[in-house]
Amino acid sequence: MSEDRPTSSAPGQRPDRRDVEHAIWAARPPFVVEAARDAIDAWLGAPGTEVLLIDYHQSHLVPFGDGDGGPAVTVNTHPAGQAYAAVRLVRDDEHLYLPLAVYGERTGVLAVRLPPGRADDPDLTRELMVVADTLGRALRLADTATDIYREIRRRKRLTIAAELQWELLPGRTCAGPEFSLAGQLEPAYTVSGDNFDWSLSRQYLTLSVSAGMGSGIGAALLTQLTVNSLRNARRSGAGPAEAAELANGIVYSQYGGKLHSATLLLRIALSTGDAEVVDAGSPRMLRVRQGEIEPMAFDEQMPLGMFSDTRYRAQPLDLVPGDRLIIVSDGLYSARNPAGRLYGDNPLGSALRSARMQDPNETVRFVISDLLAHHEGSDLAEDAIAVCLDWTGAAGQPVAASAASLADLTRPATPGDPAPAADLTRPVNLGDTSPDVMT
Repeated sequence: MSEDRPTSSAPGQRPDRRDVEHAIWAARPPFVVEAARDAIDAWLGAPGTEVLLIDYHQSHLVPFGDGDGGPAVTVNTHPAGQAYAAVRLVRDDEHLYLPLAVYGERTGVLAVRLPPGRADDPDLTRELMVVADTLGRALRLADTATDIYREIRRRKRLTIAAELQWELLPGRTCAGPEFSLAGQLEPAYTVSGDNFDWSLSRQYLTLSVSAGMGSGIGAALLTQLTVNSLRNARRSGAGPAEAAELANGIVYSQYGGKLHSATLLLRIALSTGDAEVVDAGSPRMLRVRQGEIEPMAFDEQMPLGMFSDTRYRAQPLDLVPGDRLIIVSDGLYSARNPAGRLYGDNPLGSALRSARMQDPNETVRFVISDLLAHHEGSDLAEDAIAVCLDWTGAAGQPVAASAASLADLTRPATPGDPAPAADLTRPVNLGDTSPDVMT
């Protein structure tokens, strides 16, 4: 970059990590990546640093390049993809790939060319991890002030309805000591009526999955109204049942019962694990406990906006550490392949068992990829949502036998670890940059 940036190193000395972090925070939002690359190259004395951003479909990582992107590499087959999928640093000859993530939300990968003789330097590796953490946070903040990073992540144009839905999302991933959560929309570039939302307070994790009636911009606007009505109620202190009633009234007042939104609401007390659910429509919940997949049956209540005076009630959900909750929209569960086979019968259960050792982000990525494979190249007939929540648990809660596998996700990689879920469909070839078979 051409603009001057003050440094903490004495004149004539090579910059250090603090100079890199200062350069990142001093850069204007559109120039954060270039500032980071220049500073890291000067620090290490080894040019070749690059930042790769994840695309909307989560199948490819796109190099930032000169601010206009570059040839994408596949998450399933490239070492940068391994770092992204496993959220762990990956070494490949002279390169080090470090995931960029904030509160569990992954934005991409930092690729660094290591100086000769320092490939196994633990001190350098630790400092680069600090830089990657700083860069991930700076990019998350910069993304609110510029479009450049979203432009690079798009491998094709979004429809207006999809633009509305992606802007509505709080993020694709969120994590804390008690839980890890991820979701994905499909078709990524043309989704219209389906969405998910979550919020984390000091006391609760709140999650909703909504499917607005109709298609295109009309469905997207209906879902916008539904989600923001639920947010308004939640931010006013309403619980799930009261929030559903308030949102129901607002949607009905706008559409008069002609259009409605199928919605599932979930709230979990972080300190106890006590959970309650309002089932107002078609999104389905499955619970995976000790390897067993169980559909969760709740009282079916009216979709939001169908009748003006609907009363809603919350029902308790049995949740213990080690449990995995899967919430899917009707468009995913009821999807049929060209032969008429329902995805929610056996294929979904098989996909969940295959991804049982993966974290939520990889689980939803694998389920969506498996759904597309189920369609054998044909387009999805409806929007599809997959949300995965791993409940690690509140202090003092009894632990299910499967909880150890969730704890494994937070430790460093060791020989013999299972590969990311993407590898269940295709072997890793470090030199492969061919198009992803599942896009």
